[in-house]
Amino acid sequence: MTCLPTSTRRNPPVSSSRRTVSCSTSDHREEEGDLDALVARIQRCRICRDMPIGKPLPHEPRPVLRVSKTARLAVCGQAPGTRVHASGVPFSDPSGDRLRTWMGVTPEEFYDVRRVAIVPMGFCFPGQDENGADLPPRRECAPQWRDQVFAELPALELVLLVGHYAQRWHLGELARGGLTATVTNWRNVMAFSERPRFIPLPHPSWRNNAWLKRHPWFEAELIPVLRAEVRRILDQSQI
Repeated sequence: MTCLPTSTRRNPPVSSSRRTVSCSTSDHREEEGDLDALVARIQRCRICRDMPIGKPLPHEPRPVLRVSKTARLAVCGQAPGTRVHASGVPFSDPSGDRLRTWMGVTPEEFYDVRRVAIVPMGFCFPGQDENGADLPPRRECAPQWRDQVFAELPALELVLLVGHYAQRWHLGELARGGLTATVTNWRNVMAFSERPRFIPLPHPSWRNNAWLKRHPWFEAELIPVLRAEVRRILDQSQI
C-alpha cells in the first residue's frame, strides 16, 4: 500500500514527499503508535497559555480532536465552544446536531473515529468576547500541529471545511473571497481538489440562520451532494 502523507493545505509551508508504507502488522502498530504519540503531545500542549501570540488563553487548555489512521472523512471546524470545552466531545451541542443533519448521519456514525476524524482549526476553547460570542481559533494552534496531524491521516478521501477559518487554511487562494463566495463556489472547490476532496460549509451555528435564509440554494443544491458523498464514504468504510 502506498500512502501519500501530503499536506491538505493548498500552499503548504514545506514540500511533501511520497513514501511507501508496509502493511505488516508490526508496521501498522508502529504507525498507530506514531499517531497516538502525536495525540498525546497535543493533549499536553499549553502553547496558547505559556507561549501565546497576544493575550494568553485565560483558562486551562483542553484540546479536543478525534483521529485515526483509517478515517476516510474529516470534519474541520473552528474551535470548541463552551459545551464542548466542558464535555470534551466535539460538536456535542446544537451546532453539532445541525451539522449531522446536513451530513445525513447518526451520532453513532459521526463519532465512529475509525471512519470520521474531527480536527478543528483550534483544539481548545478560545474564550468569548464581551458580547458572549466565541473568539476565533487561537493563532498558535494550526501552525504548530495541523500539518503533523494530517500527515498521519493517509486514508482521507473527503474533508468538510466548516467555516472560513478552515477554508482559508486548506483552500488558500480559493477562499480569498470570504465564506459566502467560497461556499457558493463549492462545485469548483470539489473539482479542484483530488484526494482528499473538499466541501466548504458555513458554520452550523444558529447565528447563521439569516445566512441560510438568504441562500436557499445551500440546502437545495449543496446538501444533497454532501449527503451522497458522506454516505458513499461511510458505506465504503464498512467494507
